[in-house]
Amino acid sequence: MTERGIFDKDLLAACISCGFCLPACPTYAMTQDERSSPRGRITLMRALETGRLDEDDPTLQEQASFCLGCRACETVCPAGVHYGALLEQWRDHQWRGRHVPPVALALRAGMRAKPLLEAAGRVRGAAKPTGPARADVQAHLMLGCAERAMFPQLSRAVLRLLPGVVDVPSGQGCCGALHAHNGDSTTAHSMAEDLGRVMPGVILTTAGGCGAHVANVLGRDRVRELSEFLLQFWGEHPERLPPLGRVTVDGRPVRAGLQDSCHLRNGLHVTAQPRELIGRVADYVELPSAGACCGAAGTYSLLRPEDSQRVLDVHLDEIEAADLDYLIVVNMPCQRQMINGLKRRGSKGRVLHLVELLDAALDVGERQADVT
Repeated sequence: MTERGIFDKDLLAACISCGFCLPACPTYAMTQDERSSPRGRITLMRALETGRLDEDDPTLQEQASFCLGCRACETVCPAGVHYGALLEQWRDHQWRGRHVPPVALALRAGMRAKPLLEAAGRVRGAAKPTGPARADVQAHLMLGCAERAMFPQLSRAVLRLLPGVVDVPSGQGCCGALHAHNGDSTTAHSMAEDLGRVMPGVILTTAGGCGAHVANVLGRDRVRELSEFLLQFWGEHPERLPPLGRVTVDGRPVRAGLQDSCHLRNGLHVTAQPRELIGRVADYVELPSAGACCGAAGTYSLLRPEDSQRVLDVHLDEIEAADLDYLIVVNMPCQRQMINGLKRRGSKGRVLHLVELLDAALDVGERQADVT
């Protein structure tokens, strides 16, 4: 049987079709359709690879798009299947020519426009670039692409928490994560390499999805997500720990839950660190589905808004039932997704990035220090 060469042969062969992945898959939970599970999708990939299905088969197009790419299946797979890599190869093939979703095509083009990203950061007031990467800092802060325009306060808060510890190298473009998840992994790889040249050494990220992509290209030793970096740095340098107070509302500690970033949890395996930091400054509440995808999934909420909303509704129900004051996130698309979802419901809960919560705790600690 002739193979088309679309997929890495060894990656595709790793799946033993055991089905352990099915309960972990959000789209299978929605549909109970085998084709919408990781096992079913790998079966489709094999049919594509061997020519048993036409390349433009509508089921291939639909399932390559319907998958969230959350990689929860990887954490329960006894065979160690690298499903995320297979999905990227699949979308590279399916999302070609006229089959590229227009939204994905526009976003891929926009994220390559480095001058526009830099201008957005200046206009919105993100942390100012500090010039060429310095050798005397612990890490280089990655500004992110959409984050500069949508949540510029995040990078400023990082600098408040880590004064003199990190720099903000000039010339940063997009890391390429968006391209990797949207059918252009070749460009994604080169963009991450370009970022690595601008920021040699350790790269500090506030976005789980970006961090997982850059780590995949440059190596895990080159990337630190904010929560793991803070705990490690403050543990090694307790004298640099800022005065963090307990954040309160109406005179009581805030009740704060966490929405994990899928790629931070399933790709970089960072789960305990953000929970520990939240617990230091607030009353932490573990949500039943904290580790499951919220439906943002990078650009998924833009490409498939109805399916994204179906995934999100479960989380919104839990957040409202838990009577949270704050929902904490560690990824920019998750932050946008949760803000929009709670706003539609008229919920009183606020959505903050972890660094915003810690920045608020720093304000409390500094006020208490002034009083004493």
